[in-house]
Amino acid sequence: MRRFVFIILVLGTNSLVLGQTLEGKVYDSKAVVKNIKVLNKTQKRLTVTDKDGNFSIPAKINDTISFQSVFYHPKDIIVTQTHFDDLNVFEVKKIVSELDEVTIKADPEQPVFEEETYNEELQNLIQEDIKRNPHLYQPPGATYGVDFIYLIGQVAKLFKRKRPKVPTYKLLTYTQIDSLFKKSTFFNERLVTEDLNIPENKTKLFFDFCEAKGISSELLQDGKKMMLLEQLVLNSQLFLLLLEEYGEQKKTKD
Repeated sequence: MRRFVFIILVLGTNSLVLGQTLEGKVYDSKAVVKNIKVLNKTQKRLTVTDKDGNFSIPAKINDTISFQSVFYHPKDIIVTQTHFDDLNVFEVKKIVSELDEVTIKADPEQPVFEEETYNEELQNLIQEDIKRNPHLYQPPGATYGVDFIYLIGQVAKLFKRKRPKVPTYKLLTYTQIDSLFKKSTFFNERLVTEDLNIPENKTKLFFDFCEAKGISSELLQDGKKMMLLEQLVLNSQLFLLLLEEYGEQKKTKD
């Protein structure tokens, strides 16, 4: 009888340890942090914080929990019993990029536009060109003299402003993403494997995933680098969650 009770106690204790869940909220110095990776290094489990900075992940005492993001310094904690008893608030520190010193120069003085002088110079210029190239100022069928109506029309065309075309951007293809990581000094293989934590043998699959998620090619512009990085970070977190889910399903089938 005692042995039976002991077995029940042992099994009950193990189920409590294995079934525990660590819950918490992640902040930086200003607000909650969303979409930051929360990794249980001991159990190889991964999740991300929601829009309110909250997360929930399976854990047990002595597990190592790591908070990781491209925009924040990594932070590791060791799980203790108090983490299951109290409300957990974790603070991460933002990575601050230091810019080189910038010298601001005064705007160059703009020349004053004088309409009367401009018109006079334009007229002189036209007269000189008429003398040099009279054939260019005669429309087909003119036999002599200068057709001033035709001339005025031609001059007016020079001052018509074309409406600026609004550029349209297509979605990035696998080939463009692969080429970017081969040629760019910033978006390189090290960023994929070390910062985004994509397994080296899964990088091509990750590029396929990014193409499917639909990233605008507008983000390839120099001034859009950080926006593109943010998209890649979010996609990497979703990709890793899918890999983990696929691995769990495979284990279950096996």
